[in-house]
Amino acid sequence: MELLVINSHPIQYFAPLYRQITADSNIQLNVLYCSDTGIEAQMDKGFGVKLAWDIPLLQGYPYHFLKNYSGKPSVNSFWGLINPGIIRFLFTNQKKYIWVHGWNSFTNVLVIIVGRLCGHKICLRAETPWNQELLKPSKLTALKQFYLKLLFLNVHYFFYIGSQNKLFYQQLHIAEKKMVFVPYSVDNAFFTNAGLNSNKQKLSEHFVWYNGRKVILYSGKYIAKKNPLDLIEAFALLKRNNCVLVMVGEGELREQMQKKIEDYGMAGNIILTGFINQSQIPLYYAAADVFVMCSGLGETWGLSVNEAMNFGTPVVVSNVCGCGFDLVKSNENGFVFEEGNIEDLATCISKCLSFNDEKRKSVAKLNKSILKKYSYETIIHSLENCLN
Repeated sequence: MELLVINSHPIQYFAPLYRQITADSNIQLNVLYCSDTGIEAQMDKGFGVKLAWDIPLLQGYPYHFLKNYSGKPSVNSFWGLINPGIIRFLFTNQKKYIWVHGWNSFTNVLVIIVGRLCGHKICLRAETPWNQELLKPSKLTALKQFYLKLLFLNVHYFFYIGSQNKLFYQQLHIAEKKMVFVPYSVDNAFFTNAGLNSNKQKLSEHFVWYNGRKVILYSGKYIAKKNPLDLIEAFALLKRNNCVLVMVGEGELREQMQKKIEDYGMAGNIILTGFINQSQIPLYYAAADVFVMCSGLGETWGLSVNEAMNFGTPVVVSNVCGCGFDLVKSNENGFVFEEGNIEDLATCISKCLSFNDEKRKSVAKLNKSILKKYSYETIIHSLENCLN
């Protein structure tokens, strides 16, 4: 079976998935990229620094780059990707399945409509969680519903990433038989093996701040959507001298974060690491006693939670993040707190820090069980069943 994937650009979370599909399934995969963003070091607007991922993004699977004719190239805007060269791939005699990631670019909408007219099977995978649609000022307006329903007439299968994403499609009256569970996942094997190969002695040698204190970990851009300032305030409420808050990332809020840290007199207890690349991030997960994602509107899932769970770590996630509905079992492997409620956030972190060894073993076991479902293996199984 042949599957043509349309991606905006090479992404660190998708590349290992494409390699595994190519190696471990009977699916003939071909990936078309609409932009080469991320291959060479480029300025990342969110991180505020030039970066290039230090893991292979183009190895182990077939791919092709399409020329982008946009006057203002961008992977983050509708008119930022205009790739008419895609039409050549659509007008072929051989009918195939086409996997499109969302409808947020001109090229993706072009593929959905023209691909259907050419007789291909269109499979749409997007992130939109229903709980966040309810929080938006405009919500799901009648005009937007009309547009989506019209566009969705061209779609054969809807690949949903989690329960809130499925609920979004259900609100638009998409038939159950058209929905396929293709979960948001990370390379669980990579992170699990990294955790097994880490030990406290190694971490102590690598991190000067790792000196027997409990470690609260944040990993993400220092931007408003991620609410890093909330976490600093919650940490101040903990009043635990035996804790260190490690905030992995970079971004436009760094100056405000630094000032707040100084105002609280916590320079020795809060570490702003700067951008950390993929090859080094497992060391930080291995050091963590609790992982926190305090994001608000716009955090449609939160894949760093998947990553942290591979290390058996309890997680604290806001009630807005899409993954909180599927990955977090309250008081079992972590807690979901009310976004923006600093006291609630501090309380949930404190509870996780109080977990004894037996409880932490239980957390690790539950995390492993949950991630079996949210895995590349589940994705491959779902694709094979759908495409047959």
